Amino acid sequence: MYAIVEIAGQQFKVEKDQQIFVHRLEEKEGAKVEFDNVLLIDNNGKVNVGAPAISGAKVTAKVLDHVKGDKVVVFKKKRRKGYRVKNGHRQAFTQIEIQSIVEKVAKAKKATATTAKKEAKAEPKAAAKKAAPKSKTASAAKPKAATKKTTAKKPAAKKTAAKKTDK
Repeated sequence: MYAIVEIAGQQFKVEKDQQIFVHRLEEKEGAKVEFDNVLLIDNNGKVNVGAPAISGAKVTAKVLDHVKGDKVVVFKKKRRKGYRVKNGHRQAFTQIEIQSIVEKVAKAKKATATTAKKEAKAEPKAAAKKAAPKSKTASAAKPKAATKKTTAKKPAAKKTAAKKTDK
């Protein structure tokens, strides 16, 4: 079972007991973290894709360590000008271990079943309202206005005279 989850603005493919490095998180070492933005879950060939995220699904992880990545050297130079600049950067990462992937689809199915029952109960009431006959006094009080529109005919387009050519 694996899931694709968005963590700190990046998407990761995660499995249970996997350790990954993500951009720095604010939680302390040893703390548990839950990620709700699960985009896809594959449960032994049964794929559940969210639009854009799966509601009710979450991935829990444990923060193991806060570390820095390898140094990236940035070197700028302009030839024959005496301009040289050397900078370095080390990105801050958090090492986490995925503890569980939870897919809560059962509650969503129950919720849709209950809403379907409510709609089924509401439909006979709506049908009864439509089938109720209108009273004659109400129709006599409001005469229907003529809705037929008259359209004026447009005059025919003028034909241009054919030019005569001399031979």
